[in-house]
Amino acid sequence: MPLLSRDFVIAILCLLCAMVTIQSGASIAKQLFPFVGPEGTTAYRLGFSALILCLVFKPWRHLPANWRPLIVYGLCLGGMNITFYYAIERIPIGIGVALEFTGPLAVALFSSKRKRDYLWVAFAILGILLLLPDLGDVNGLDPVGVALALVAGACWAGYILYGKRSGNESSGGVTVAIGMTVAALAIVPFGMVSQGAALLDWSLIPLGIAIGLLSSALPYSLEMVALRKMPAQGFSILMSVEPAVAALAGFLILGELLTVWQWLAIFMVITASVGSSVSSKE
Repeated sequence: MPLLSRDFVIAILCLLCAMVTIQSGASIAKQLFPFVGPEGTTAYRLGFSALILCLVFKPWRHLPANWRPLIVYGLCLGGMNITFYYAIERIPIGIGVALEFTGPLAVALFSSKRKRDYLWVAFAILGILLLLPDLGDVNGLDPVGVALALVAGACWAGYILYGKRSGNESSGGVTVAIGMTVAALAIVPFGMVSQGAALLDWSLIPLGIAIGLLSSALPYSLEMVALRKMPAQGFSILMSVEPAVAALAGFLILGELLTVWQWLAIFMVITASVGSSVSSKE
């Protein structure tokens, strides 16, 4: 695919918009944790996202023949959301996304057959190791939060792989709507049991709708458009700047300050994905 092809440009624009909205939405969502916890916030996000997407795309009119990839895609989507929210309850958003990004980075690297890509694996590992000294510090990173972010990364890898497969079965919008509905059916009941009547607070519902739109409905639709216009490896590579976008959103919206070492760790993860991108085009 030519570097400046129409599909490539559309994919980049879609991913840039998706990254800005999803990380801004995550920063706003974190402000709901004291009221409804990560479980309730995830329920808001997935529930309202599924409702919005179903109203827009009416997926019942275009049901796919093969449901298995869609179900796995939806479960990965739900797992990615709730484990990420659990993670950023304990660690800064920028760090959480950097750790979560090991999932799509693994997709990019494992799909490559070049030995030189082991260098970029080393860069990614080095980025994670730079965070480890914080784990032993009372004021450092929460190890449970780090582990949860890595689990979210594994779910993200499944989201990319099965999203690509599901997107080939039907239109992007229908795929996201069905996948989001599967995720909502899996997570919303858990959120309701966990948080109960707190989710019915009318002062929180408008914010929940905004989170559903910014964090899921809009960005995942844009990502699905991008997935249909490029291979899974290319999608993973172009997402490389998301940790920096997340760190910036966390700073602007939540006032989360990162140390020099933490910024360096994020830079190492981004370097790994950029290096993989260059290698893949040679």
